[in-house]
Amino acid sequence: MNKRELSLEKYGISGKRYKELSGFCEQYPEWVSNLKRLKNPAGSMTFSGVSVEDIPDKRRKEELESKCHIVENAARQASQDLQQYLIKSVCYEEPFWYLRDIMGIPCCQRTFYDYRRYFFYLLDRERKI
Repeated sequence: MNKRELSLEKYGISGKRYKELSGFCEQYPEWVSNLKRLKNPAGSMTFSGVSVEDIPDKRRKEELESKCHIVENAARQASQDLQQYLIKSVCYEEPFWYLRDIMGIPCCQRTFYDYRRYFFYLLDRERKI
């Protein structure tokens, strides 16, 4: 699939950093899927009120929740009205025509891409260590 590169120079984000942030977002569907599996394990049992849930699973769940929160928070900060569309675009790689024709996005393409750039600026700021 051809992927359009965003110009994020005005936000101080290089092309390589954009690719890194984009790759981070593209893992979001996998994190959500793994979280669902960890939150509802088939063989979860408790004895005498003590859960048999593995400590590594608990840590993994916290890590996945944290990563999802970073993406969702950046989308919410960029625009509460466009949050779901931003996540569909950057995480699920849905093109604008899909957001417009199928999902009924409430703005034009130019406005959406302005918010999308702002999303990456916020994500970059959040991910800097």
